[in-house]
Amino acid sequence: MIDDQDTGRALPGHGVPAERVLREIRGLREADRPTHGGRLFAYVYDPAVPGLDDLAAAAHAGSAHVNGLDPTAFPSLLAMENALVGAAARLLGGGPGTTAPDVVGSVTSGGTESLILAVKAARDARPEIGEPRIAVPVTAHAAFAKAAHYLRVALDPVPVDPDTLRPSAADVAAAIRPDTVLVACSAPSYAHGVVDPVAGIAEVAAAAGVRCHVDACFGGWTLPWLRRLGVPVPPFDFAVDGVTSISVDLHKYAYAPKGVSVLLHRDPALRAPQYFAYADWPGYTMVNPVIASTRSGGPIAAAYATLRHLGEDGYLRLAGATRDAVAGLADAVRGVDGLRLMAEPESTVVCFTSVDPGLDLFVLVDELTARGWHTQPQLTYGELPASVHLTVTASVAPRVAEFGPDLADAVAAARAAGPVELPAELTALAATLTPDALTPDLVAGLAAGLGLGGTPSGGPASGPGAFAPDATVNALLDAAPPALRERLLVEFVGLLQRPTY
Repeated sequence: MIDDQDTGRALPGHGVPAERVLREIRGLREADRPTHGGRLFAYVYDPAVPGLDDLAAAAHAGSAHVNGLDPTAFPSLLAMENALVGAAARLLGGGPGTTAPDVVGSVTSGGTESLILAVKAARDARPEIGEPRIAVPVTAHAAFAKAAHYLRVALDPVPVDPDTLRPSAADVAAAIRPDTVLVACSAPSYAHGVVDPVAGIAEVAAAAGVRCHVDACFGGWTLPWLRRLGVPVPPFDFAVDGVTSISVDLHKYAYAPKGVSVLLHRDPALRAPQYFAYADWPGYTMVNPVIASTRSGGPIAAAYATLRHLGEDGYLRLAGATRDAVAGLADAVRGVDGLRLMAEPESTVVCFTSVDPGLDLFVLVDELTARGWHTQPQLTYGELPASVHLTVTASVAPRVAEFGPDLADAVAAARAAGPVELPAELTALAATLTPDALTPDLVAGLAAGLGLGGTPSGGPASGPGAFAPDATVNALLDAAPPALRERLLVEFVGLLQRPTY
């Protein structure tokens, strides 16, 4: 017998039949944004390849209970991990017959873990430095800041040109100090999809005796295929002297399920400080190449199956479809008065901003959401204006013709609605309030006034999607300085993450 009061509880008083459990999960999933169909421009990567989901799920299920903690106990997992590292190394300029023949690597749970480990390896390679630092462009992924925070490494931000959206090698060189252990650059950057001047940055890092990490997590798997298709991709991989490590996510443009990333090092000596080993206790000697000890073999097996099934010809075809979709979306943006591309697309991103004071980008995002297009708003940062980010995948290609008319219609509706007007007292509060001054009562009042915790819809820039009205929330966050934005989002998201008893 099932007690109806147990509905929704993870641990009911009486066990629930399997089909009912699956039906409940399907019901919960109905509130999520669509992961397939080419209308979600963030968070998921859909190649629209028939049967690929089923293949990956079967491979995942077959290795879900295999434990990556001990590769000698489960050689199947070791073989698949080595094969994935080898594939990434060959794609990114390493392996036999290259200038980086000794590239080694590890499979991690995602890009954030890869970047944390890259910073750890650089820090631990220089134990004589008491206060290590890393030099990172302001457009680099926020995971570098997370790594610096977790590992107690100082973060030195490098400015970018507001027109090119890239750092200069000279500014990177100026940021390098005697205590700098790592310099980072992006290929491409997430926010705008541009490739940093990797060759110049790697050169100044090498001259200073500092490691240079290329964060290619976002689009690094696609750039080599675009190059084969004739797209002018600048040098960014191990063919560039001075590049010591590269990260690339397979759960992005390799179209593997979450979460699989690869961290590559130019040679084994560079990777060695990445490991954690501990024998000073009575249990087994712990040796971990990554942060986790126990690791399910499911994601690795699913990634292996995905790469094997798609092959080089499949990825070349998917890159071509993505390239065409990017071009079509960029043309749609160019065709609408009041919008401007932040950069000419050179990878898998279309990013645009408003040049019309009467066209509020956050209202536009809401209007696009109402038409079934789920985009990602990005807030103002220094000299960089607020923008709308589109991560483009192969599944978008059949939808491109629909986007242009909907974008024009959404722009017209946003103009008619007018910009969000925050109450004067709220604008003043956002400009003067310090993060430490936020009290639970103040946060609760702001949340209630802004409609947080409502029905999932467009979502704020950088947060989950149970916020309404979205444009108002984003307007408030945009008016606040970064430190206050962070605290507000922590508090707002904390309101959503409450246990179900």
